[in-house]
Amino acid sequence: MTGNLRSAIPTLTSLADIGDDSLQHLLARADALDQLLSSNGALPASLSGITVANLFFEPSTRTRASFELAATRLGAHVINLDMARASTVKGESLLDTIRTLHAMNVQLFVVRHAGERILQPVADALVGQYLAIVSAGEGRADHPTQGLIDALTLLQRFGNLEGRTIAIVGDIVHSRVARSAIHVMGRLGANLRIAGPAGFMPPAEDLQEAVRCASLDEAMDGADVVMALRIQRERMTEEGTLDEMGYFTEWGLTENRLAHIAPDALVMHPGPFNREVEIASEVADGPRSLILRQVALGIPVRMAVLEWLAQELDA
Repeated sequence: MTGNLRSAIPTLTSLADIGDDSLQHLLARADALDQLLSSNGALPASLSGITVANLFFEPSTRTRASFELAATRLGAHVINLDMARASTVKGESLLDTIRTLHAMNVQLFVVRHAGERILQPVADALVGQYLAIVSAGEGRADHPTQGLIDALTLLQRFGNLEGRTIAIVGDIVHSRVARSAIHVMGRLGANLRIAGPAGFMPPAEDLQEAVRCASLDEAMDGADVVMALRIQRERMTEEGTLDEMGYFTEWGLTENRLAHIAPDALVMHPGPFNREVEIASEVADGPRSLILRQVALGIPVRMAVLEWLAQELDA
């Protein structure tokens, strides 16, 4: 592949930055790739000749593994860097790390970072280079591919999200997943609710597209879907420890609590989840649960995103 100088490099750092046509394309392409994977159909070698680097500055199982599998299945060569042992611990910046790897002919970068809104400035500093960057999660800010996964999971069940009520509950303030899910599901016509303990709710000016509820039961009442979120201890700065038993009593998803949602309503969690804290095992493993379906769709969604960025490189 050969690239041309351009005013911006291809990125996916936030779903808010892509238009409706691109959003619909990614969801439709991911659905088509999922069907190919499910039927053992021939996959396109759309990343042949491309090297993908996974730069994960935070721990990950699902996201990192699915990005690696997605790139490999499209014919890419993949390198996974252990960032705890990379030159960034010596003071090298993320920008210089990407420049260094790009000099070795790495073209596509998947980055997870604890910082917020840092990837787009890095991309802006690389204008004119033949490379693309996708966020695998930035601090509390965004997790665009997880937002696509959550949306596609429900689109495959419901056909469309117009008028569906989705409750997102738990640790909202620290969750990049909540922000991306609320954005994409709102664009697809869903009615959104959020609820969580006082310390886990965002400021009033944040996430205004979602209705705030005072309790878990209020949020779930009549909902089509309830999504629980992981308690993100690594992003908490408050002193003290979490009373897990108390949290589970008031905010944990249990079979008894599911009586407040529609009989055919569904349960989601982006994972990893803490059993008997955010969600009871009988719910996580039960017939309403879409948790493993969310995991499975990580591969075709990330295939679609990587393919799209590679196509944008040569556009």
